[in-house]
Amino acid sequence: MNTTIAYLNSNDDTGLLALGEASRFVLTNVDAFYKIQSYLDQNQGRFVFCCLSYDLKEETLNSISENDDFLKFPKAVFWCPEVVVRINNETIASVEYGVLEEHHKFQINAFFNQKSASVNWNARIQARTSKENYVSNVKKLLGEIQFGNIYEVNYCQEFFDDNFELKKPEAAYFRLNTITEAPFSAYVSFDQFRVLCGSPERYIQKKANQLISQPIKGTSKRGRNKEEDALLKKALLANQKERSENVMIVDLVRNDLSKIAEKSSVKVDELFGVYSFKTVHQMISTVSCVLKPDVNFTGILEASFPMGSMTGAPKKSAVELIEKHENFSRGLYSGSIGYIAPNGDFDFNVVIRSIIYNNEKKYLSCAVGGAITIQSTPEAEYEECKVKIKTILDQMHG
Repeated sequence: MNTTIAYLNSNDDTGLLALGEASRFVLTNVDAFYKIQSYLDQNQGRFVFCCLSYDLKEETLNSISENDDFLKFPKAVFWCPEVVVRINNETIASVEYGVLEEHHKFQINAFFNQKSASVNWNARIQARTSKENYVSNVKKLLGEIQFGNIYEVNYCQEFFDDNFELKKPEAAYFRLNTITEAPFSAYVSFDQFRVLCGSPERYIQKKANQLISQPIKGTSKRGRNKEEDALLKKALLANQKERSENVMIVDLVRNDLSKIAEKSSVKVDELFGVYSFKTVHQMISTVSCVLKPDVNFTGILEASFPMGSMTGAPKKSAVELIEKHENFSRGLYSGSIGYIAPNGDFDFNVVIRSIIYNNEKKYLSCAVGGAITIQSTPEAEYEECKVKIKTILDQMHG
């Protein structure tokens, strides 16, 4: 399908599906960051879908991105769909916006028919960073922690294929979704870009004047049976390294939200909640606040983006060290996909567990990362990255 499409899939048999474009704003240079709010103001009362690149940090943190950009994904994309429908069990439950024409129904049926299509997945994935360089960089980052420059940093690496033809991106998305079955799953297609996202993490949600952020820090594999699964879940909750990672990011999120919150309204609704997904257990905390009435969408971005779970703490120092030690521009990875509703409420994920593809360049990227703390072992962190990428890409073969 050549039409612009976005599918935000909650994996509880519900989702939002947006088709076509009535208008679009593409941010290619963060010097024009102020134009984001102008576009949103001009389109109040409509659905706006968005992709936010991690490299918006150039504006929100004044941290310039100089690493090689292989995907060439825009800094941000905002668009008003022609029609938005609510999906229930892969059928149209309601039309949320626009007029549902026959060609829209055809597109929706064609999209979900790809769920049963075969995927010719023959990608030859390679690591951009050698094990030697990865271990060396983690040791350097541990040195920064020992010097007190940072407490935690999310260090990532890219796995890629620079000559791959993704013939059935929708079918590939549904294959990825069977692997992850995550609550913030998404598929986005526009121009030459295809995004297959299996994220379990919420960046930020707004309901009326309430903001909610749910950072994830702490991961465990699933067990082979109920008994082992329960033990692994219990062990994750008790793991001091995972708990320390989580609480540092919770403190960072509290600090971010305090910049835009009503006085004394920031609170931790849940600390160290352990939730089970198809392939992993995750430690998730929930932080909320009451938003000041004069703060607009870009004001929220300036206070909280990029999300702390993908940077580390302190955020500014962590982001600068990420730029120094990583060897690729993250682009949409560790950015966000979401939507703003006509009433101004919104919901955005964290782009992890994702495959991002540039059709013109035949370039496929799947980045992974992990939190480096004083308790980290470089070799163990490297093996954890290998496990994460293997969990996704091995099963894409079907």
